[in-house]
Amino acid sequence: MAKFYILGKEILPGQSIELSMDVAKLHTHTPVQVPVFVERSLKDGPIVLLMAGMHGDEINGMEIIRRVIRKKWNKPIAGTIICLPVFNIFGYLNLKRELPDGRDLNRSFPGSKNGSLASQFAYQFMNQIAPNVDIVIDFHTGSAQRSNIAQVRCLISDPVSMELAQVFNPPFIVHSGYISKSVREALNKMGKKILLFEGGKTNSIDETIVEEGLLGIQRILNHFNMKNFKLEPVEKESVVVKSSRWLRAPQSGVFHSEVTNGQHVEKGDLLGFVSDPYGSSERKIKSNSTGYIICTNEAPLVNKGDAIFHIGTALNSDKNLPV
Repeated sequence: MAKFYILGKEILPGQSIELSMDVAKLHTHTPVQVPVFVERSLKDGPIVLLMAGMHGDEINGMEIIRRVIRKKWNKPIAGTIICLPVFNIFGYLNLKRELPDGRDLNRSFPGSKNGSLASQFAYQFMNQIAPNVDIVIDFHTGSAQRSNIAQVRCLISDPVSMELAQVFNPPFIVHSGYISKSVREALNKMGKKILLFEGGKTNSIDETIVEEGLLGIQRILNHFNMKNFKLEPVEKESVVVKSSRWLRAPQSGVFHSEVTNGQHVEKGDLLGFVSDPYGSSERKIKSNSTGYIICTNEAPLVNKGDAIFHIGTALNSDKNLPV
């Protein structure tokens, strides 16, 4: 078998090891270590990285990977599974999206050895972990009070990414181009394949989203013969969303939604309304397109212009939601 190194450590066939990515120190000079769990099989195979916590308040993904480790699903019968449950350890400690320097880690790739704190995190990942993996599944949630329906984002014109997304089989596959300085863009330039899973909202654990993430991981590992989970046959294919647009609050006030995440809507349908707190005014919110609700704002109070509904237009006209 070929030799395999990660974070400067050789991982032997059959070895199970917990490593640390050392990036920075607290003000007390205490090192901040990012735990990385590596499980290598006795048989050669793909190297899959499951990662979460790019943003410190996105708990759903961390819970998904925690359960993978707890259930010992990360012990492959072929290949290697790497789990990085909490990437942005600073944000996790503070329950915040950003690092202490105020930067978004997912807009800091490929990073710099002597740059900002976020840039250093990105640099360490791109130099010590990314070169050694084949496939990455990166788990995220909606930001703030915006809750995403379970979805995988990928470039639908890339046949390999689309195949993997369809194997994962989330309720929705959403076309998403590469964003400048994101980990997706950086890994794509390295020739790596990455699926970005979105589901739920920040600072919460949504069991429906967690289950979708766990099922997707099982399907991917089965697909590469890394595990042999007994799964029910897939009953419905994912709805593929070719484009999407946000609908914004027409005024500031109290927000009331009349629809649910994942629901199919027609142009002109009533989606909700924004009222003042005194009962004297109310503004209806109607859909400006036909498609599926793939994200809803769950904040009770909104400001004019806040994003409240994300509506995705499907590639086909099938209105049956695959959940």
